[in-house]
Amino acid sequence: MNRSPRALAAMVVAPVAFGIAFVALWEAAVKVLDLQPYFLPPPSAIWREFQANAALIWEATKVSGSNALVGLVIGTVLGVALAFVLSRFRVLNELVTPLAVALNAVPIFVLVALFNNMFSVTSEVPRRLMVTLVVNFIVLVNVAKGLTQVDRTHVELMRSYAASEVAVLRKVRVPNAVPYLFIALKIAAPAAVITAFVSEYFGGSQNGLGSRIVGNIAISKNATAWGYVLGACLLGLAFYLAAVLAERAATPGRPQSAE
Repeated sequence: MNRSPRALAAMVVAPVAFGIAFVALWEAAVKVLDLQPYFLPPPSAIWREFQANAALIWEATKVSGSNALVGLVIGTVLGVALAFVLSRFRVLNELVTPLAVALNAVPIFVLVALFNNMFSVTSEVPRRLMVTLVVNFIVLVNVAKGLTQVDRTHVELMRSYAASEVAVLRKVRVPNAVPYLFIALKIAAPAAVITAFVSEYFGGSQNGLGSRIVGNIAISKNATAWGYVLGACLLGLAFYLAAVLAERAATPGRPQSAE
């Protein structure tokens, strides 16, 4: 669906205005309530620390961002592939789906600790594996839903023309699953960033956003820690916007999902 420049501007203005109001309220609350910096630093202090440590934050963002990106790509590919297999074989679907649910119910720190024991201390593989697992589950569930919950009329019409299962898959199931894939990506993209830097809390190299946040809080540099949090927020937003742009590029003319 094409939107007018005015409509697009309205979509941007509302969240920006809300963000400015939220930051202003936060700043005022810290001053009026006389909150101490160790409890909650004001946005102005966080911004100063963000600027002062921009180079270090950028380096940490590259580490966490690359881990999130690798896990997002691999998890998406595996999730789509598994969705195709499980939608085709009902027995496998009944076996694998409960296992996938159970695996994603395991706390992150348990799996990350296990992965850290499997690889060297300096390896980024444990974080990437954790992101892959989270993304794989999100994509698998959504794409499998898109492949199976199709309009029965469309399927029956294709079969009335003696269409093969491959033709039904290509003409009906895959087009129906595309919006579900991009819904999954818009959920999985920021989730990949969150998983990447949360995984850093539980060991491994101390070179990403999560480890820098913990390290600065440990030495009472809360404003600096919040500067790294701001870096993580911007990274998550960038991943989400990339997913939105990918959807627009891949499905021109189609009404965009979840808007």
